[in-house]
Amino acid sequence: MKAKVLTELSRLLHQLGMAGVVSLGVLAGAALFMAFVVQPLEEKNQVLERRAAAVRPAAPGEAAADPSAKVQALYDYLAKPEETTDWLAKLYAIGQATGVQFQSASYRSEKGSGRLERYEIVLPLTGSYTQMRDFLKRSLAEIPVLSVDQVSLKRETRRDGNVQAEVRLTIHRIKEG
Repeated sequence: MKAKVLTELSRLLHQLGMAGVVSLGVLAGAALFMAFVVQPLEEKNQVLERRAAAVRPAAPGEAAADPSAKVQALYDYLAKPEETTDWLAKLYAIGQATGVQFQSASYRSEKGSGRLERYEIVLPLTGSYTQMRDFLKRSLAEIPVLSVDQVSLKRETRRDGNVQAEVRLTIHRIKEG
């Protein structure tokens, strides 16, 4: 039985020729690419399109959406169960993971007249430029209520691999009560 299958397979490969075998390989590769790359990206794109539709401003000719609905969407986005200390702990962990060194930090809570509360953070950091970039990239990705307000970089000498930075960040929160 096994010999018969091998004989049939050999005959089929001979009939297909090299071009046929390569074509089958390309088709199989395309199917795998579709299943493992394209479809997950399409699913992620649909999720991002739904998120963008919720916060997208109206086009010039399009009727403006209800402003109170937009404000409520912002409040819903910023309403996270984590406390400010949780976000600060996550920021510290990201710093440790990326290799930047924190010398100290200053914090200031600014309560406005509305429902929003801003928690401003000034971080003096030391590390390589790549570490700083990774720290900011991961911080923005993992802390959705964070914004980068200002980054100042300075290097003592041209050959020094480390960069000193002062980073101003803000955590945006909804006031409780």
